[in-house]
Amino acid sequence: MPTTANGWGVESPTDAIHQITCERRDLKPEDVRITISHCGICHSDLHFAHDDWGMSHYPMIPGHEIVGVVEEVGSAVSSFAKGDRVAVGCMVDSCQNCEFCDGGEEQFCVEGSTFTYGVPDRHGGISQGGYSDHIVVRQEFVCRVPDALDMAHAAPLLCAGITTYSPLKRWGVKEGQKVAVIGMGGLGNMAVKLAKALGAEVTVISRSNDKEAAAKAAGASELLVSTDEEAMGAAAGRFHLILDTIPVGHSVDSYTPLLRPYGTLVLVGAPEPIPEVSGGTLIFGNRAVAGTMIGGVNETQEMLDFCAEHGVTPDIEVIKGSEIAKAWDTLAAGDMPHRYVIDIASS
Repeated sequence: MPTTANGWGVESPTDAIHQITCERRDLKPEDVRITISHCGICHSDLHFAHDDWGMSHYPMIPGHEIVGVVEEVGSAVSSFAKGDRVAVGCMVDSCQNCEFCDGGEEQFCVEGSTFTYGVPDRHGGISQGGYSDHIVVRQEFVCRVPDALDMAHAAPLLCAGITTYSPLKRWGVKEGQKVAVIGMGGLGNMAVKLAKALGAEVTVISRSNDKEAAAKAAGASELLVSTDEEAMGAAAGRFHLILDTIPVGHSVDSYTPLLRPYGTLVLVGAPEPIPEVSGGTLIFGNRAVAGTMIGGVNETQEMLDFCAEHGVTPDIEVIKGSEIAKAWDTLAAGDMPHRYVIDIASS
């Protein structure tokens, strides 16, 4: 039988977040029902809730940084059992038949992957996320949480972790290389820690030195102030890779000269238009500007295992469900060098 999930959500783009319910489908043979213990808060939750990208459906329960315990499995599930510590990220379904799904890159599913919340699902409803007490997900989109990871700290890894791990791996970051991270919010915090764990020397780039202590605590060797023209000029040609985590549209033209020849600046935070890219700066250094989304499910599991092995966890602040609205306001006001995580089980 379908079940009713209790959670927190919105019913229109202008609605304040409040307690609401949604219906979870009855278990299909390939499904896993998960009792959610924690869910991280991502800046994308605000964008989706406010329909900033013109693709949201309501009512909506946000949340795609989900961890919990398996409560029940469908008849065809063999990979998970009741009591397993598990996680769900930004996707909950895909066609499972195209070249990208077969290649472990479900995020590029030809028919379109199903986001964890706020979009039509493949069962005739609207997907609803992890700001709720339980969720039903097909087994292919469930990851295991290694025993070495605390559940609350594991939650943000399902978005902030994979969003930054995937480009670091794709562009082959390794020991001895120099990596810069623009922005010291939740994504920036994870990017610094992961790049450091891969052996890179990491610099944080920020508009002021206010985040210097947080940057160095995360593992950065220095903070470069982007408004300091002399310091930016001295850093020209230094970095193999720059991860740009700024969550809104902005010019990257002041950052591309910091790349070494053949270096790449990778956008991970802003799908809005990016103005003022100088072709000469790119051409005369064989530099590139690229974008990256999340990784597939297999890469997400790889990231969780890597974080467990290397002791990489995000800086977090655990809150109750009643504090989500305040957390959203704080997040909307600017970057924070940590991630909010909702203690669902205690809320």
